[in-house]
Amino acid sequence: MNQLKRKIHEIIFEADTFLGKLFDIILLVMILLSVFSVMLESVESFREKYSSIFNVAEWCFTIMFSIEYILRIFSVKHPFKYITSFYGIIDLLALVPSFLGFAIGENNLSSIKTIRTIRLIRIFRILKLIRYVKEVTALKKAFVASKQRIIVFLFVVLSIVILMGTIIYMIEDPKDGFTSIPRSIYWAIVTLTTVGYGDIAPHTPIGQFFASIIMILGYAIIAVPTGMISVELSKTNLNTQSCPACSDDSHEDKALYCKSCGEELNPKHL
Repeated sequence: MNQLKRKIHEIIFEADTFLGKLFDIILLVMILLSVFSVMLESVESFREKYSSIFNVAEWCFTIMFSIEYILRIFSVKHPFKYITSFYGIIDLLALVPSFLGFAIGENNLSSIKTIRTIRLIRIFRILKLIRYVKEVTALKKAFVASKQRIIVFLFVVLSIVILMGTIIYMIEDPKDGFTSIPRSIYWAIVTLTTVGYGDIAPHTPIGQFFASIIMILGYAIIAVPTGMISVELSKTNLNTQSCPACSDDSHEDKALYCKSCGEELNPKHL
């Protein structure tokens, strides 16, 4: 039984073997088709014409994802930990709408709007793709590693927009839209991010000068977090090893044991 669980875990949670890669490819196709089906179903003309096809397709997807969910729970040593994890919740969200729609009953006219709203939650299946894109894991690690620097950077940006918003509030006439400091800060944020809605704009030469400074700062600021994350990305490794005990997947290349709980990652008897 333990060997079977380990084998299933290796296929489902890792992508180092042929079966693991094949499983990931099949599931990727299923996720994309499912999300595409949800988007098409939201078009009224398609929904009225092909409702039966959408229903059959939805139950096929639901059954497939249900089997996957059960196998994931079966193959880990601590099922509750997986169920309450980020990926566990996403996997559950992929299943709940279909079963809720079945429980409510689609023949009940008063519940049609509720069912349609619930079914839109199926779009969360797109988040299941995160698990199968290794670069996303690397990006997550880079964000975590540069978290402190990003927080300091955001504090600096916040200080700039508050300062610039206050200055432009003192310079410009309220008739031009700068009626309060919060509204002026909103303008500073829009200008700094180079969005430029145009609903508020400075009219005095000094105000336009400050606006020009904020625009130039905006282009400079965009490059800062990109550089921070790029540096950390260069340090990360793309590894699909997942611990069967605690589901930790942040192991170094050629790691033999889990760095979190000490569980053996690839027992020799397999």
